[in-house]
Amino acid sequence: MSMFLDTARIEVKAGKGGDGAVSFRREKYVPDGGPAGGDGGRGGDVIFIVDEGLRTLMDFRYNRHFKAKPGEKGMNKGMHGRGSEDLIVKVPQGTTVKEFETDKILVDLLAPGQTFTVAKGGRGGRGNIRFATPRNPAPEVAENGEPGEERTLVLELRVLADVGLVGFPSVGKSTLLSVISNARPKIGAYHFTTLVPNIGMVRVGDGDSFVVADMPGLIEGASQGIGLGTQFLRHIERTRVLLHVIDMSGMEGRDPYDDYVAINDELEGYNLRLMERPQIIVANKMDMPDAAENLAEFQAKLAANYDEFEDKPQVFPVSGVSRQGLQNLLEATNELLGETPEFPLYEDADFAGQDQEAYYGFDEGARDYEISREDDASWTLSGEKLEKLFMMTNLDHDDSVFKFARQLRGMGIDEDLRSRGARDGDIVRIGKFEFEFVD
Repeated sequence: MSMFLDTARIEVKAGKGGDGAVSFRREKYVPDGGPAGGDGGRGGDVIFIVDEGLRTLMDFRYNRHFKAKPGEKGMNKGMHGRGSEDLIVKVPQGTTVKEFETDKILVDLLAPGQTFTVAKGGRGGRGNIRFATPRNPAPEVAENGEPGEERTLVLELRVLADVGLVGFPSVGKSTLLSVISNARPKIGAYHFTTLVPNIGMVRVGDGDSFVVADMPGLIEGASQGIGLGTQFLRHIERTRVLLHVIDMSGMEGRDPYDDYVAINDELEGYNLRLMERPQIIVANKMDMPDAAENLAEFQAKLAANYDEFEDKPQVFPVSGVSRQGLQNLLEATNELLGETPEFPLYEDADFAGQDQEAYYGFDEGARDYEISREDDASWTLSGEKLEKLFMMTNLDHDDSVFKFARQLRGMGIDEDLRSRGARDGDIVRIGKFEFEFVD
């Protein structure tokens, strides 16, 4: 089984805030002791951090659920609960984090040590010391902790490389990578020897260097899922220059120019923007018989398909085995990289929250809840804000229940239910909790 994994779906849940306490001072010789219930602690966040030592999302194959710890509950004598530590999750460079439901991008993690909070912990509930007033100096009111954010995320990894090696299987991409860099990819005399992207550092001239990625071989129909399909085409998207490796020996019985056209068609079919990246044609295996003749024929066909004043891709005859022509190829690649800017991988509209215009007015029709009528003539209340208020209500104390009832009335829910025909004694539900409507 390959140990490379470049997509994963995970569940993250931040910690719930600690519940506030209901407590009163009872020390000897302290007359009229008032409320002394402390606040709960903050729940832990779930934070992603880029780790340079990771190269795959394999860690997420079996561990798909990440849950931060809740905050401590408030205590008596006005003591607050301790906030929970954040849950740190390490991810490799080049990881894109998306919302599963909307497919919107939350963040593209590229820089070493970069962090992003994917789920925020809930705040701690307030203890009854916070609710004391001159009218009610001894309240039995406290809040439960706020629930932490809960999300389903999709992680996509695209390797970080300046240059990508593309071409048909067995054209010599892995051999080329092994002789120009410190990488040691698997090399074999059969198709699809490379099953995962291999990365190597290439050093050129006076201290210049760039990163090269050897992509698994492409075949016709790869952009539609044939062969290794689109499984690794996504990794080419981060590159700035493509080295298009072509077997000039003709040993596979294919025409080199037809190979060149077919691979470009697959790149264009997968993502039209891949064709914006400059290419250098690497005419490989020039140490083989008939290679020189095939190269001359290839260059003639290439010239015939470009206008006189149109820039044609540079062609470099090389041999990965004998290492001939490699220095010129590397120098030209380094020069082209210096002239080529980075290509933005995503548009602003791809990110969550970027497709909505800011609105600062007051919408009279906007509500923080929904009311629905059930088949048994009961009523169901729903809505994110309403459900959060309910979850933060401590139902063990009557004062907290009365406070929640006032909040419902302040939101206009009582009047809305009455206008829809709710009568005294009707059952109203919030989640699994039921109570009677009082007119």
